[in-house]
Amino acid sequence: MKKLINDAGSVVADALTGLAAAHPALRVDVEAGVVWRADAPRAGKVALVSGGGSGHEPLHAGFVGYGMLDAACPGEIFTSPVPDQVVAATERVDGGAGVLHVIKNYTGDVMNFELAAELCAEQGVAVASVLVDDDVAVQDSLYTAGRRGTGATLFVEKIAGALAEAGAPLAEATRMAGAVAARSRSFGIALTSCTVPAAGKPTFDLPETEVELGIGIHGEPGRSRAPLASARDLAAVAMDAVHGDLPLAGDLLVMVNGMGGTPLIELYVAFAEVEAYIRGKGARVARSLVGNYVTSLDMQGFSITVCQLDEELTDLWDAPVQTPSLRWGR
Repeated sequence: MKKLINDAGSVVADALTGLAAAHPALRVDVEAGVVWRADAPRAGKVALVSGGGSGHEPLHAGFVGYGMLDAACPGEIFTSPVPDQVVAATERVDGGAGVLHVIKNYTGDVMNFELAAELCAEQGVAVASVLVDDDVAVQDSLYTAGRRGTGATLFVEKIAGALAEAGAPLAEATRMAGAVAARSRSFGIALTSCTVPAAGKPTFDLPETEVELGIGIHGEPGRSRAPLASARDLAAVAMDAVHGDLPLAGDLLVMVNGMGGTPLIELYVAFAEVEAYIRGKGARVARSLVGNYVTSLDMQGFSITVCQLDEELTDLWDAPVQTPSLRWGR
């Protein structure tokens, strides 16, 4: 194993220390495992809080800032944050208008966020939640009951975050977050496994001549394995799965996301094939992202996330955002 780390047991704490040093607009409590906006809490503003296991950077802490999340609580690598982390994050950013928890559909995340919401309610904090379950690859997996939450989490955080920044009440921000989740679908493909530092070896074996179709962001098995093929063919497999679950039509927000170890040049090769596929179905890529946003440590591979846009969603996507890993218009 070759990793740019000090010690396998301190990776998350060391990374949070670096995040704090690099981004003075954030506040970071390394010991508590909480990242939040320096201007929080803001009186009268609905706050957005999300979190999950580390190893998916920049999700979630990289999306804390203006127009997106107010706080994030990163757990240990591929491990859900504990309820105390979620409570601490929620309390740090509660401005009196309520807090929206954005939860990826993994059993540990769901359980710990639900318990944290109950504890916050006892303290008089109004908490609502939205569950993101956009992965069409499998119905159940090692970490979930139902579909997994993956790339659409970013879409929910950005669009609902823009609405909250504009002063919308908790009920409206929650409705919008749910709408984005319902209109989004994802599918991922792995070319290699990832290596968790504490394990010191790849999570699973994948021969050089094969790929894993429908991989999860923790290295969970997908639908099947298949021979390594061209970017065009692999993009078509992913898009067939997405289109088969939510037919492509109208204006779309499309993200081609790297899993952590795939060069950007290859992601653009994949995006060209995705755009051609969508155009061939009579739909249009109206907004797009290409890069590493929801990763799986050093895994080579990519995922595709598609959201059906309308005028309101497009305006909220275009609204200014300023975070370490997503920024425009400000």
